[in-house]
Amino acid sequence: MAKKGIRTALKVFIGTILAIIIIVVGYLGYVLLSYSRIEDNLSLTPTSVNTDEKIENGKTYTAFIQNLGFGAYTQNFTFFMDGGTESWAESEESVIDCINKGIETAKTYSPDFLMFQEVDFDSTRSYHVDQQKMLSDAFSSYSNTFAVNYDSAFLMYPFTQPHGASKAGIMTLSRYNITSAVRRSLPISESVSKFLDLDRCYSVSRVPVENGKELVIYNVHLSAYGGSDEIRTAQMTMLSEDMKKEYEKGNYCLCGGDFNHDFTGDSTQKLNNGAEMDFGWAQPFPTHLFPDCIVRCDDYTQDKLTPTCRNCDIPYKEGNPTFIVDGFLVTDNIEVTRLENIQTDFEYSDHNPVIIEFILK
Repeated sequence: MAKKGIRTALKVFIGTILAIIIIVVGYLGYVLLSYSRIEDNLSLTPTSVNTDEKIENGKTYTAFIQNLGFGAYTQNFTFFMDGGTESWAESEESVIDCINKGIETAKTYSPDFLMFQEVDFDSTRSYHVDQQKMLSDAFSSYSNTFAVNYDSAFLMYPFTQPHGASKAGIMTLSRYNITSAVRRSLPISESVSKFLDLDRCYSVSRVPVENGKELVIYNVHLSAYGGSDEIRTAQMTMLSEDMKKEYEKGNYCLCGGDFNHDFTGDSTQKLNNGAEMDFGWAQPFPTHLFPDCIVRCDDYTQDKLTPTCRNCDIPYKEGNPTFIVDGFLVTDNIEVTRLENIQTDFEYSDHNPVIIEFILK
């Protein structure tokens, strides 16, 4: 009887191990088979507004950018991929509140153009709140385009609170009709990190100018996690070459978003009491990859250096490590008359917004 009991226990043990192996292999197969990159040069369908008005030369316009952090990042939120603990927002109500605060902040500046990143529309981590619709409804008089840059399988990590399935993107809005738009796929890491990172891209939206040219609006969200020097260089080179081609056609290029680089090249030190900090992913912005016709906008109004991003390994409080990773690039046929990083104390996102006022020459 003792031997029989041992054999039975052994069979149960082996059966359990085999079941676990089958589940793990099946799940890995599901993740691998469901992974695919979104095609490059994908046409986007802009919504239209009831106006034939075109952008005028010599008139001042305002643009606003912000990474909304999928509505999760209250001051207390920490993110598991930054060394924190959470992978979901606190609650559905918290997500809605954070996105509404982002909308209210943006409306304060009456922008003509807006560019948002990390906009979820059907994600486990944000309780399936359709943030794309919230923004579209809030700016219903604006033309807009939306480019998906995250459409992942259900991720079981972290085990204490699986990140789940995510669908998110970048959204561009304009008071003037966007006549056409396209999604450009950026080079990304081919390592296992690609399953946790976004399907990186930028969108290109075109708005007519009265002189027959176009304002070409680039909404960018470049790599952070899994981004090697080679990947970072490839992404920046692709963006630079694209903008230069448009400039050579006589068009005006306005590029804004989350570059996931130390945008000024030295904000990591200047905003942290000169401390030699290295976050790995926040490398200095590679100005050498851009031709002279493309200008990095870092001449802040009143020389005020305000951070646009916090590290999310711990809850936010004043004095925590911060840096500038969000900003604008323009071609030199655009004159910048105001540039400001807006201090929100990271109340509703781990990123602060940036506004720019500009004139087409």
